[in-house]
Amino acid sequence: MYQTNGPDVLRAVNARSGDVLWTYRYAPEGDDGQPALLCCGSNNRGVAVLGDTLYMTTLDASVVAIDRYTGQQQWRYDSAPTDEGYSATWAPVVYDGSILNGSAGGEYGIRGFVESINADSGEREWRTWTTPKDQWIGDSWQHGAAPNWMTVTVDSETDTLYASIGNAGPDVNGIVRPGPNVYTVAVLALDTASGDVQWYFQESPHGWWDWDASAPPVLFDAEVDGESQRVVSHAGKTGWNYLLGAEDGKLHERSDEFCQHLNMWSLPQDNLEDTPWIMPSADGGSEWNPTSYSRQTGNVHVKAMNYPSKFQWDEDPEWNLPAQYLGGSFTVYPTMDDPGPAPDEWNRQLAIFSAVDPVSGEVVWQDEWDEFAMGGSMATTTGLTFAGNGAGEFIAYDSETGERLWQYQFDASVNGSPMSWYDPVVGKQYVAVQAGGGGLRSATDGNTVGVFSLEG
Repeated sequence: MYQTNGPDVLRAVNARSGDVLWTYRYAPEGDDGQPALLCCGSNNRGVAVLGDTLYMTTLDASVVAIDRYTGQQQWRYDSAPTDEGYSATWAPVVYDGSILNGSAGGEYGIRGFVESINADSGEREWRTWTTPKDQWIGDSWQHGAAPNWMTVTVDSETDTLYASIGNAGPDVNGIVRPGPNVYTVAVLALDTASGDVQWYFQESPHGWWDWDASAPPVLFDAEVDGESQRVVSHAGKTGWNYLLGAEDGKLHERSDEFCQHLNMWSLPQDNLEDTPWIMPSADGGSEWNPTSYSRQTGNVHVKAMNYPSKFQWDEDPEWNLPAQYLGGSFTVYPTMDDPGPAPDEWNRQLAIFSAVDPVSGEVVWQDEWDEFAMGGSMATTTGLTFAGNGAGEFIAYDSETGERLWQYQFDASVNGSPMSWYDPVVGKQYVAVQAGGGGLRSATDGNTVGVFSLEG
């Protein structure tokens, strides 16, 4: 088992015993071993494996190739300069001999991109900019952001990748970037061989609220409009799930809300006091948290943040590194200094875990949590869905009903995404999850990998 944590540490672990076989540590550029600019959090979200080689992104926007047996670095690809705000926050994908890579750093006014790297040589094959110059007004494309915070999804039948694209830059003040700001806050479909854009769907055109499309898209077949077709499901920071045609990006269904909405689309003011509380907050909705899909029930499982924000825009935002390029500021209740009491309409539940029927848009069941909760979930063909929360609970749900069938109490917040495998030698099915490494919204921190088994 290959386990990563920030900043840029990779371990090979004997999955039966838990013994660490080797450790690889990458030293990011910048002061004190950290990149000069970094948003948001000191994280690492896993590796890709091809043959005898592991591929890992690093916080200073690099990709490294590592021998899977020895932990020795084979090559390094530098995708973009960290001193211009770039970083990397996803696990790469290897497909057809290429590494599919992205760009992070939207809060620093980067120009985002999705790209392909040769898995053998580490050389770039193509790059597609996510702020196309001919579709943005004036020079706003230069620092228009549109990062790709999380791992892309690939359809091997059509050689298409689906990427979730984040905020426009600056985040809060849209005056300096007129128009819809293509392809921000969108699901973007690209040809894996050429990088050519196939289609895009924006969830919040010309956004002012930092509602990135950040969770990885989910691809599956479903009966829609009376016929079976390939679809893409995406849970947004906007608090809705979007069902899109995989071939054309057509919106088939926007779900019922899976978190609370309040004063949505209200524009920021020039001071926090005059801006109403807005839900979802700048955190979302569904943030980077990966969504799982149950082939048994046809539901997607979404972990969402559920608390309010206030937004304030600045009159004349300027891109001036190393300062962040926000075009204003926002507060997130209750973790930052907040002007005034929270809204009465808020139910005080900080996180909500939902099963959503993506075709009908119905929220089938929910479990509400009173602690922040990051990380993803895992749905299985045996009718179980696993998820953890900020209180340290790791839970097995009945996928159909949402009933808690089993849980384990960790001493740290469960902010990782579960995984599972079968070991035929010992005849056991394993489920593993990482607790701790809490990041920006962690109730309790720690460093634990928990592995559970069922007799086969």
